[in-house]
Amino acid sequence: MKLPIIRHLSNFIEERDEDFVVEAIETLEHLTELESLKDEELDVIGELISNMYGSIEVHKMMKNEELSQKDALKKFMDRVLGSIDK
Repeated sequence: MKLPIIRHLSNFIEERDEDFVVEAIETLEHLTELESLKDEELDVIGELISNMYGSIEVHKMMKNEELSQKDALKKFMDRVLGSIDK
């Protein structure tokens, strides 16, 4: 996951709508079913999907918990890093 990408996508969601990102995720997930994709291509698609899901989570924290983008990003990354350490 890359924080600058998650930040950029959460700005996109804020300016437009979460549905655009959800539909992009669905499209990318569908692409992963293509048997001719190379491992490197699947890795890139997986990274994009992870960042998109992360941006949705950050946006939800900003909205539901009334956090600033900076605080929501920090809380999200702390949660991600905490789950990796376990």
